[in-house]
Amino acid sequence: MLSTFYIPTMNNKITKWVFWVLFLTSITIGVVIWSLTVGSSGIPAGKVFTVLFRGTAGPEYDIIFNIRLPRIILGFAIGGALSLAGILLQGMFRNPLVEPYTLGISGGAGLGVSLNILLGFYQIGVLTLPFSGFLGAIVVLAIVYVLSLRRGSSQLQGLLLTGVMMSFVCSSVMMLIMAISRTEDLHGIIFWVMGSLEESNWLMIKITLIVSVFFLVIAHFFCLDLNALSLGEEEAQHLGIHVERTKRLLFIMTSLLTGFCVSVAGIIGFVGLVVPHFIRVFIGNDHRVSLVAAFLAGGAFLIFCDTLARTMIAPLELPVGVITGIIGGGLFIYMLAKRGKR
Repeated sequence: MLSTFYIPTMNNKITKWVFWVLFLTSITIGVVIWSLTVGSSGIPAGKVFTVLFRGTAGPEYDIIFNIRLPRIILGFAIGGALSLAGILLQGMFRNPLVEPYTLGISGGAGLGVSLNILLGFYQIGVLTLPFSGFLGAIVVLAIVYVLSLRRGSSQLQGLLLTGVMMSFVCSSVMMLIMAISRTEDLHGIIFWVMGSLEESNWLMIKITLIVSVFFLVIAHFFCLDLNALSLGEEEAQHLGIHVERTKRLLFIMTSLLTGFCVSVAGIIGFVGLVVPHFIRVFIGNDHRVSLVAAFLAGGAFLIFCDTLARTMIAPLELPVGVITGIIGGGLFIYMLAKRGKR
C-alpha cells in the first residue's frame, strides 16, 4: 500500500521538476536571443542565427561575438553562481533574507579592488583587478570564519553577525579610500562597485563559466544534506548528517564562489537574494531541483538586467547593479506585500 502511494507521488514530483527545468531553460534561451538582437545597432533574429551558425564575417559578426555574446555568457555564469550561492546559504542558515553579500565577502572583494586602484597596481595588467578582489574576499572569509568559531564549532548566528559587521567595516574603509582618491581613480572604484559585465577577455569569461558550472556540480553532492539541515541541526544529526563538516564546506564553497564572482563583475546586488526566494515559492525547498532551477533563473535574470542596462539610455550604459537593485528590490517588496495580505 505504501509503495503504491509513493511511486505516483514521486513520479508527479519528477514530472514537476522536469517541467520547471525545461521552462526555465526555454526562458533563458529566449532572453539570450532577445539580448543578441537589441542594442544601439538592432540585428534581426534571422540574421543572428545566420551569424551564429555560419560565422558570416561583417559588422554583425563583430557586434555579436565581440560585444554581446561575451556579456551574455558572463551574465549567465555570474547570475547563476550568485543565485546558487544564495540558495545554498539560505538553506544552510534557514533564513530567506541571507544572501551571498551578507557574510562580508563582497565587502572584502571591493576593498581589495579599491586598494588596487588606489595604489595603481591595475596598471600592471587588467587581471590584477579580479585577483586583488578575490584575495580580499579570501582574507575576509578567513577572518569571519576564525572569529565565529566557538568551542570547535562554527555557530550559524556567529557566522552571520560576524559577516555583517565585517561588511560594515569593509564598506567604511572603502569610503575612506574613495575620499582620498583622485578623481579618475574614484570613478573607476564607483563604477566597479555598482557592477558591470563589460569583460572583453575571453579567457576570464571561459574561466568564470567553468568555475560556475563546476560549483553547481559540486553543490549537488550536498542537496540531501541541505534538505536535512532545513529541518534543523539536531534533526539533521539524527538523520546521519555530519553537521559541522557540512556547514564548514558549504560556507567555504559559497564564499569562494561569491568572492570569485565579485572580483570579476563587481558588486551586483539582489540576484542572490531575490532569485532563490522566488524559486522556493514556485518550485519548493527540495534542493535536488532548486539548485539547478536557481542557477538557470539567476543567469536569465542577470542577462535580462544587463540588456536593459546597455539599451535603456543607449549609447550610454548604466551599471547592471543599478538595474538588478531596482527590479529585484521591487519584486521582493511586491512579494512580501502580497504574502502579508494573505
